[in-house]
Amino acid sequence: MARQLDEQIAGRFPVGQRLRVLDVGMGQGTQALRLARLGHQVTGVEQDATMIAAAREALAAQPEGIRERVRLVQGDGRDTGVHFLPGSFDVVLCHGVLMYVEEPDPLVAGLARMLAPGGLLSLLVRNGDALAMRPGLSGDWAGALSAFDGTAYRNRLGLDVRADRLASLTATLAGIAAPLHAWYGVRVFTDTAADDAEVPDDLQTLLAVEERAGRTDPYRGVAALLHLCGVRG
Repeated sequence: MARQLDEQIAGRFPVGQRLRVLDVGMGQGTQALRLARLGHQVTGVEQDATMIAAAREALAAQPEGIRERVRLVQGDGRDTGVHFLPGSFDVVLCHGVLMYVEEPDPLVAGLARMLAPGGLLSLLVRNGDALAMRPGLSGDWAGALSAFDGTAYRNRLGLDVRADRLASLTATLAGIAAPLHAWYGVRVFTDTAADDAEVPDDLQTLLAVEERAGRTDPYRGVAALLHLCGVRG
C-alpha cells in the first residue's frame, strides 16, 4: 500500500516538495515515520494511549532531523477541527480507522476540510462488497452466507466492527468535494494467512502478485481492504 500512496503523491505534487501530512489513527506511527524519512512534515493523531506511547518510543529512536519533522497528538480523528485550521495539510491519511466508526461520513467530511486545494485524502477501509470472502475461503459457510447482505463483521481481535462499500464511499467523497481519483485492492490473496505465518522465501514475488492484483479487475474488487484516494477540488 505504501507504493500506491507514493504513486498518488508523486502524481499530485512536484518532485521534492515537502508536504504537510496528517495521519489520523496513526497506530504505532509506521507510516508517519516512513513519510518523515522522505522529508515530509507529519502530524500523527492517535487516541489509544498504548499506541501513541509506542509511536513516541519509535520516534525517540530516530535521528534528530526526523524527530523535528514529526508532531504527535493524542486525540480522536473526529476532533481535527479543534486542533487544526481548515486547509492546513496537503495529504491526509486515515488508514484502518473507519471500521471502528459507526457513522463515518462526518469523520471523512472533517478530514477533507483539513486539505488544501488539490490535496490528497487517502482512506484504507474494510471492503464491504467482499465480506463473504474470508469466511467462505475458511470453510465457514454460515458466516459467508450471513456476510453477503450486511456491512458488520467480527475482526481478528474479536471486535464487532463495520465495513464500507465502494459505491457508498465514492458518493461520500463526491459530496464533500474530494471526489475519488483512484482506488486499489489490498490483501487480495493473503487475507486468510495466519497472523503468525512464516515469511515465505519468495516474499518479493508474493508482493508483486498482490501489487498487480490490487490494480487489476476483477481481483481488486474482492480484496479484503480497499485503498481509496480522493482529491480536494
